[in-house]
Amino acid sequence: MRITELLKKDSVSLGVRVDSKDAAINYLVDLHARVGNITDKAVFKEGIVKREESGSTAIGEGIAIPHAKNKAVTKAGLAAMTVPEGVDYDSLDGQPTNLIFMIAAPEGGSDVHLEVLSRLSMLLIDEDFRKELLASKNVEEFLKVCDKYEAAKFPEEFATEASGSSTAGGKGATEASGSSTAGGKGATEASGSSTAGGKSAAEASDSSAPAYKVLAVTACPTGIAHTYMAAEALEKEGKKLGIPVKAETNGSGGAKNILTDEEIASCDGIIVAADKNVETARFDGKPVLFVKVADGIHKPAELIQKIESGEVPVHHEKGAAKTYSKADGSIGSRIYKHLMNGVSHMLPFVIGGGILTALAFLIDTLCGYGATGGSSFGSCTPLSAFFKYAGGLAMGIMVPVLAGFIAESIADRPGLAVGFLGGLLASSGNAAIAGYTWANDGLSGFQNFIAKFGFTGPAGGNTVSGFLGGIVAGFLAGYIVLLLRKLCDRLPQSLEGIKPTLIYPVVGMFVTAVLMIFIFNPLIGVVNTGLSNMLSALAEKNLLIVLGLILGGMMAVDMGGPINKAAYVYGTMVLGTASELLAAGVSLTDPAVQACYISMAAVMVGGMVPPLGIALACIFFPKKFTKAERNSTVSNIVMGCGFITEGAIPFAAADPGHVIPCTFIGAAIAGALSAAFRCTLMAPHGGLFVFATVGHPLMYIVSWLVGSAVTCILLGLIKKPAQE
Repeated sequence: MRITELLKKDSVSLGVRVDSKDAAINYLVDLHARVGNITDKAVFKEGIVKREESGSTAIGEGIAIPHAKNKAVTKAGLAAMTVPEGVDYDSLDGQPTNLIFMIAAPEGGSDVHLEVLSRLSMLLIDEDFRKELLASKNVEEFLKVCDKYEAAKFPEEFATEASGSSTAGGKGATEASGSSTAGGKGATEASGSSTAGGKSAAEASDSSAPAYKVLAVTACPTGIAHTYMAAEALEKEGKKLGIPVKAETNGSGGAKNILTDEEIASCDGIIVAADKNVETARFDGKPVLFVKVADGIHKPAELIQKIESGEVPVHHEKGAAKTYSKADGSIGSRIYKHLMNGVSHMLPFVIGGGILTALAFLIDTLCGYGATGGSSFGSCTPLSAFFKYAGGLAMGIMVPVLAGFIAESIADRPGLAVGFLGGLLASSGNAAIAGYTWANDGLSGFQNFIAKFGFTGPAGGNTVSGFLGGIVAGFLAGYIVLLLRKLCDRLPQSLEGIKPTLIYPVVGMFVTAVLMIFIFNPLIGVVNTGLSNMLSALAEKNLLIVLGLILGGMMAVDMGGPINKAAYVYGTMVLGTASELLAAGVSLTDPAVQACYISMAAVMVGGMVPPLGIALACIFFPKKFTKAERNSTVSNIVMGCGFITEGAIPFAAADPGHVIPCTFIGAAIAGALSAAFRCTLMAPHGGLFVFATVGHPLMYIVSWLVGSAVTCILLGLIKKPAQE
């Protein structure tokens, strides 16, 4: 598809004066609306802004190519404007932007925007093309310049130019035509796979053509503008230097102009200009220079000369594909990347299991067991028992999945199994290995340490480390396996086959199990014991509002982890205490009995706040969350209503520094309000479905909504905009 087929006369504006990036975006959105490319300017602009939040589309040299693919677009189209005085568009080179093309692509359509992006990127790298566009006196001339350079770059689509009857483009077009696609393929087929060295398509396909001295791979994480501009810049600079260069592009549309084994074997070296993972095992034994994709655009001569100088080290592949990434810039960002890999795989288990569990409580409530179900609430009927069982299994596997895929992100596939085991140990604790005859008081030394600290026994405590333990286990397993891989590099080649099937899983699982069982699980268990003792002391002093504040806050710290569970276990424990008091003849209105029910009410309302508060924040502050997070809004509302705090875990894991304080404060306020209003609860679970058992239900709802609103507002104020 030609550029001028998408760029109409009424969607081009020359000599525009705008004072900000936002004003420029608004202007171009209006141009799209003018020619009927979009139906909803607000929705389309939201897509444009969202793309800009992940990285500016102003790529330097006075160029910006904003783009969006969403439901507001009725047909693919282009809008363009020139800004002679320039506008600050957050350009990568820090310079004003003068030439802006905005691409609109329909959500359900083809990837036409990718093709157009690639074309624009390859054309706009030509300085003469940019100059002629900016010098255009009217729109007609602007469109003619586009046609002229596109015809020179992609002659197969322009019959007159292909026959050689025209030499359009002057210097810029001549250079552009000298980098036509190899093998006689059409431009759309090649998608930017131009050959270097100024050869025609026929010459490029000729077996006598000289081998490429320098190869390149370009890639960017979003869109493909940077990908193709880097490829074009490297190939053009190679032509100027007399050094044939071929660039493979790894954009959103997949890899194009793929490097062959023969080309790799015969080249002097490879430039990997990438901000995302690319496959590099094929480059083993060759000099490889890893840089940012922006360096491919702005420093092509320097990169090529480094390869030719022989100063680039030889690359030796050690498993996972190597790349330059923005995430490589700091330890924190690398940790975030690994964590998000675990969270993204865990999310379906949280949502699916949580909703199934909520349905179990709803069924029992409808069947009249809300106030009478007791500890069996949620499984009082065959149907509710089924839902609770299935949901419980899904929720139970979320921590192993989290840990497994954190480890997989760190150490590739060998880390997956080891991480799963670490997650299982975190979610199960050490109770399953307690009670054996050798774990008794008569032991001494290391075995006594195992019995008293490592295992849960008569004198032991809770050793379930839960969600937080799963995160620890994932990173632990990943780096253990990574260390094993490095150590095993020294082993003979004949043992290569047993590394992933024997050495990594056996040694990795053993070391991870020892560390989780004897260090991390017990340490978190000690914390749990201390928390339970603290809560009991507050209850004894009748500090109910303080107790409610603490219980509510604890429910929102780790969303189903050990601190959450400590608060919940305390709540269910005092319900048992209340039952014992009533059985002994104590009145229901007795302060001691009421204190038990007030404590349980604070626990549940605190646990209901995080999912609902986050869901509200997704609604009122959508820019603060990714698309995947926003898609879980409804499920979080359901889980909040069902007292399933775990719905907030993916959000807390993705951004703990902002999410956890916000949920903690909101839940603590809800717990304190509930206690202040003397709200009571006699059921151990159920959320909204057991409100019939709540004392002062109206004020209980107020407490819940106020706490959720506080969480929502705080998230909107302090959380940073999401990056996708």
